[in-house]
Amino acid sequence: MSKLLLKGGRVIDPAQGIDETADVIIDGGLIESVGSDLNINESNVLDVSGCIVAPGFIDMHVHLREPGQEYKETIQTGTAAAAAGGFTGVACMPNTSPVNDHRAVTELIIERADEAGSVPVYPIGCVSVGQQGEALAEIGQLVEGGCVAVSDDGVAVATAELMRRALEYTRMFDIPVIEHCEDLSLTQNQKAPMNEGSVSTALGFKGHPTAAEDIIVARDLVLAELTGGSLHCAHISSAGALRMIRDAKARGVSVTCEATPHHFILTDEEVRTFDTNTKMNPPLRSKADVDAVIEALVDETIDAIVTDHAPHHADEKAFEFDLAPFGIVGLETAVPLACDRLLHRGHVTLKRLVELFSTNPARILRLDAGTLSEGAVANVTVLDLDRTATVDVSAFSSKSYNTPFDGWELKGWPVLTIVAGKVVWKATI
Repeated sequence: MSKLLLKGGRVIDPAQGIDETADVIIDGGLIESVGSDLNINESNVLDVSGCIVAPGFIDMHVHLREPGQEYKETIQTGTAAAAAGGFTGVACMPNTSPVNDHRAVTELIIERADEAGSVPVYPIGCVSVGQQGEALAEIGQLVEGGCVAVSDDGVAVATAELMRRALEYTRMFDIPVIEHCEDLSLTQNQKAPMNEGSVSTALGFKGHPTAAEDIIVARDLVLAELTGGSLHCAHISSAGALRMIRDAKARGVSVTCEATPHHFILTDEEVRTFDTNTKMNPPLRSKADVDAVIEALVDETIDAIVTDHAPHHADEKAFEFDLAPFGIVGLETAVPLACDRLLHRGHVTLKRLVELFSTNPARILRLDAGTLSEGAVANVTVLDLDRTATVDVSAFSSKSYNTPFDGWELKGWPVLTIVAGKVVWKATI
């Protein structure tokens, strides 16, 4: 593999405390050096002046649907969408068909990603057998097969006893337990299609209260403090949950959490359109909750921005609002949404943006990634913060296009995605 020189970009690497205009030389799929006025005796030079050069972004919460639901997404199309969105790696949730509760499923995912994937795929295994909430899955076997975390995503771990055992057992393997925080008894077994509040009352929908999220967060924080296990709370959307996580962090509890762009941009007022692309779980919340999510992104209570990329076929989303499936795609919109609505509006700095998309996800999942240090794998995301473009679902690499952001004009887009020294996606300028 020939050398590659990224010339003249602003290099942001929070792991090393770097924020400077510099050149980056990549050789053999690894970072050779970062510095000023570097040159190579080859023609493989990319001028990235005026752009941001960052450690490769990692989306630690996606649904690739393979195996079993390939009509919605495949590993090939999902990772192509990731590359087009500026991501150099994705962690995929286990609620496939069959679910990833067995080493053979884990190894199948990795094998298919190696064969057809544009970016690395990091499987997440189940907490419980069949995601039924009755017995722990063979976590040791899942880790040996390649899983980087466990989760029963889609539902919360069913009981406090099972969650306690999961937190205790995963300490042996130094992996986090990722929790979908929802008390099903308060959401009528996921029959409540939207946030509980004045809008749900006006529209006549059953409501999903923030208390459903808060109760599971409270339970799991107590258990994380008891066991010393690593807890990661997925797609946090409520002000109450964030207050408890903030307090737990201050006490030294091993807890991290994530947020999605739709939860720091949209409110439940969007549901008045009855567009099923505004239906997700957790649901779009109130303006106060959205403000709380932004505050938590600023004060570092939230550790990562994720997409919760949840592709669905157009025919499925064409049902009545209360019957349509939850979820939207996000791999190709998350970075520009964060640039436009967080960075350009002054909520976060560039360093913080890179921490949320790269440094912290790598740390949480214990990945050898998230830095441009010498000898590191050359996974690089290049951003043009001045580039303005319109979200166009017809141009998506994803197999599905269920998003409420179609037609939005956004400022700040990825323009180059490099994985192990290879350019896997480049914007058409």
